[in-house]
Amino acid sequence: MSHPADKPATYDDLLAVPDHLVAELIHGQLHTTPRPAPHHALASTTLGAELVNPYGKGRGGPGGWWILIEPELHLGPHVLVPDLAGWRKTRMPSLPSSAWFETPPDWVCEILSPSTASLDRTQKMPLYAHYGVGHLWLVDPAVRILEAYELRQGRWTLLETLADDAEVSLPPFDATRFSLAELWA
Repeated sequence: MSHPADKPATYDDLLAVPDHLVAELIHGQLHTTPRPAPHHALASTTLGAELVNPYGKGRGGPGGWWILIEPELHLGPHVLVPDLAGWRKTRMPSLPSSAWFETPPDWVCEILSPSTASLDRTQKMPLYAHYGVGHLWLVDPAVRILEAYELRQGRWTLLETLADDAEVSLPPFDATRFSLAELWA
């Protein structure tokens, strides 16, 4: 006996999720994860701080970017919430008036945690590639690693894996340097 197909989740389903959860729509399924734990939040906040002044504000760096924490991306039928994302101002001169972004970012960063790592790697990474995000960083606070990827011919190419207290100067943010150790508690 066949079972009726599950009804795809909608944006209304996403809006009904309690505020203490992060909600995303991927391939018609609603995915919820807890708000970031302290080590995850510290890595995200610190990385954002390292990038905003030189790239977002042009203080000690080239400027020309919008760098945002947890923006809501509407990419086709999918709603994704990366931990950090960045857009070159040449591609997106002003921020949208909506609560979400339909322009794919030029860079995304996912801070991996036990509750998100599988989803980030198996579902979101391919979608970021499909929608033309040029650079992706995966940061894992538990093992103190940053993996930097670049989209080449529609596929992710690993540029470098950095660990512990390595100096970070990676595309697309290779005009400045900071210590990876700043991200760890």
